[in-house]
Amino acid sequence: MTNDKKKTERREFLCTTGKALAGLGVVASGGALLAAEAKEDTATLAAKAASFPTKDYDWTKHRWAYGIDATKCIGCLRCVEACKAENDVIGDANHFRTWVERYVYLEGEDHARVDSHADPQNIAASGSESEYRFDNRYKDESVSKAFFIPKLCNHCAHPACVQVCPVGATFRTEDGVVLIDHDYCIGCRYCVQACPYGARFFIEEEGVSDKCTWCYHRITKGLMPACVEVCPTGTRVFGDLNDKTSPVSEFIKNNAVQVLKPESGNAPMCFYVGLDKDVS
Repeated sequence: MTNDKKKTERREFLCTTGKALAGLGVVASGGALLAAEAKEDTATLAAKAASFPTKDYDWTKHRWAYGIDATKCIGCLRCVEACKAENDVIGDANHFRTWVERYVYLEGEDHARVDSHADPQNIAASGSESEYRFDNRYKDESVSKAFFIPKLCNHCAHPACVQVCPVGATFRTEDGVVLIDHDYCIGCRYCVQACPYGARFFIEEEGVSDKCTWCYHRITKGLMPACVEVCPTGTRVFGDLNDKTSPVSEFIKNNAVQVLKPESGNAPMCFYVGLDKDVS
């Protein structure tokens, strides 16, 4: 039996089991019920962890975090394009690991009008679902305030997505990054529903969930996430909190930072400067 066939059969088994657990109303305890079947696999993964993704990387010595200075973002969307290219994300406007929202206050209005690159008018302005830009719809309006807010997976310290996954496909690494093991994902989409930030999407063709990984394959080799590297204004900041001189440590130390939806209890590790009251 080929490895691909074994993987497919295992996923079908877990998917059937996961759905059965959901029907019984015991999704929260699904991981415990599947523990016996998954115990050996978990042990194997743990044994490999010391050398993943490179033998020179020790994830017990790092604590990654992300910073965003919303006062600097110009909505150029180079970050979205770089993320798509670096991580081979589906090239349309509905699948993305990071995105940027535009908030516009018109004179006389109390709440912001919000759109992103996935808005139909913005897609029409770019002429393609694989190229991203904001249109100029407000050129004839009286705008009192406007700004852009980059968003991505918050890689929470207490992630709801990890809690609801019935098979352990979604997990938090020792260095604070939340990842998805696509070999174990059964496509139940519980994690997509559980994320309070809308940071996950589903790949129909592969039957798995996906999201931002902070370019884990890059940061474990000493590189910056692709979105950080291409940002022309320094809006995006990344680094190791265990290093007090890292860009993100300095960012948090020197600014009154905020997080999105602190009331959710997820303890997000993306820290913002310049959040407005209408941003959630």
